Amino acid sequence: MSLEITAHSALWFLPFVLPVCAWVALSDLRRMKIPNTAVLTLVGIFLVVGLLTLPLVDYAWRLSHLAVMLVAGIAMNAVRLMGAGDAKFIAAAAPFVALGDAATLAFIFAATLLGAFVTHRAIMYSPLRRLAPDWQSWHTGKKFPMGLALGGTLAIYLSLGALYGA
Repeated sequence: MSLEITAHSALWFLPFVLPVCAWVALSDLRRMKIPNTAVLTLVGIFLVVGLLTLPLVDYAWRLSHLAVMLVAGIAMNAVRLMGAGDAKFIAAAAPFVALGDAATLAFIFAATLLGAFVTHRAIMYSPLRRLAPDWQSWHTGKKFPMGLALGGTLAIYLSLGALYGA
């Protein structure tokens, strides 16, 4: 496996991004909401760390990923395909992903989504649910806390980038 993201930039992003990914996942599990502060924190991390670790041309192109994914996310939210928090998180996470890794990211997301969904539903119907009985994600019917899968996807991508990046 070889990724377009450099191992250097992935290693720099990882320690700052991992806590935000955990924050997003837990917040979505607890309240079915991804906080705007988490999204803005992710953008801030990219603005600072990206400027220090990426060539200026790559930095600018990666920032354009944020704008493109934000517009796409707003459109998808408008037709109720995804929540607003999910759309904002995807936009904030987009600059961390090298364009050449988009297909690989789709596979990582698919696997992470499947694993997160099965795990969430298995725990929801098991005695383990008593460890966090007040989490709103247990009581939302068919809705799923997508922040669990989205945060996991970014964390896995950057981890793989640190190991297998260019």
